[in-house]
Amino acid sequence: MKMQSWLTGVTTLLVAVLWLLPPQATAQCDTWLNSPKKEEAENAHVLYRGFIKQKDYQSAYSYWKQAYTLAPSADGRRSSHFSDGIDIFRWKYQHTDDPQLKEAYADTIVMLYEQWVQCYPDETAYALGLEVYDLFYNLRRPYEEVYEIAKRAVDLAGNQTQYTVFVPYATVAVYLFSKDKLSKEQTRAIYEQLHAIGEHNIANNKDWAQYYEQAMAAMDAAYEPIAKTVFDCEYFKKKYLPMYQADPDNPDVYREVYKHLVQGGCDKNDPIVKEIHIKDSIRVMQEYIAKNPAFAANVLYQEGKYEEALAKYREAIEQENDPEKKAQYYFSMASIEFRKLKRYGAAREHARKAAALKDNWGQPYMLIGDMYAATSSSCGSEAWDHQIAVLAAIDKYAYAKAIDPSVAEEASSKIAKYRAFMPEKQEGFMRGIQEGTQVKVPCWIGETVKVRYK
Repeated sequence: MKMQSWLTGVTTLLVAVLWLLPPQATAQCDTWLNSPKKEEAENAHVLYRGFIKQKDYQSAYSYWKQAYTLAPSADGRRSSHFSDGIDIFRWKYQHTDDPQLKEAYADTIVMLYEQWVQCYPDETAYALGLEVYDLFYNLRRPYEEVYEIAKRAVDLAGNQTQYTVFVPYATVAVYLFSKDKLSKEQTRAIYEQLHAIGEHNIANNKDWAQYYEQAMAAMDAAYEPIAKTVFDCEYFKKKYLPMYQADPDNPDVYREVYKHLVQGGCDKNDPIVKEIHIKDSIRVMQEYIAKNPAFAANVLYQEGKYEEALAKYREAIEQENDPEKKAQYYFSMASIEFRKLKRYGAAREHARKAAALKDNWGQPYMLIGDMYAATSSSCGSEAWDHQIAVLAAIDKYAYAKAIDPSVAEEASSKIAKYRAFMPEKQEGFMRGIQEGTQVKVPCWIGETVKVRYK
């Protein structure tokens, strides 16, 4: 029984293969128009077509075989004997597990496609497009074979190439490139050829434009793993700059575009690449400034925007929990208010707050001393008042020096400088003020100092 089963299988395969051999070249495009068996061919055609419409390929086969044998090109105006034959043998291919039969059916499908193109050359683009799809998706033919048919299909069809060819051709090209069977130049040329065809159809083929767009997107995805090897900067510009131009102020967009351009080999000094980088740098800085008011305050100070800087320092103080950082912010406010805005009272208040938050810090007292020294000549109505104000300044320098060795040298230098402006002993005696007497400094300073003479 096993031998009989084996012989039956072999016989079936041989019959199939013998039947599937192409007719002689002189007959492969014959029609029934001048055939003595015209009526027989037409009847077979009508019968098998009825079954085809019902997708009953098993019943259609024998009638199709008769119609095809008598008139491969039917009446010369329809290519259905080829296309229907392909459908029938595709069905047979899908409904057998016998590898030899599968191969025979696949070979027959390829033969029918070849005859279709030869007998109906006006349908070349359509037929080859279907063949590429069949070879790639349905028949799973070797990629080298798919490549040859796809290349032929695209070269012959040009802008009439069907969108269904894009993914198979791109996929096998990428595969063959990865196996060193296609050069970088060949692989890139295939992409550029398909891209040009796609762009043409998107612009000129309204009914199918969306399908070409989808096919091109899928083609890009197929090429993505080798894109950085195969393409240069111009490819990545063409691919990604439209995204940037459509939404130039979206950081998610332009950061992604920048990444692809740089990774794709674009020079960072390229004008558009540099533009995006600068834009992103500004955005990063703006975000940092927004999250760091103290930094923002410093930037505003450098720009001469003192009121805005003070506002940012106030914001930083409200957000800050670290006493030492708060102290620094208060000190910065005091410095701006004194040196830039001449708001001495506010400056002194913030300097004192700074000193209270950080132990043994001499800088705030140095700053207050500078305020007193700077305004001493306008303090009060006479020279004595000015000199008393200098004593207030010297007191601050001395205190700063006493608590903070880091300012000792500067403090000593300033004390020595302003000692020359201390009150004259004779002036004090004329006023009846003994050395060591405590007096109040007039004007905004308002502090009490112990009188010393130079």
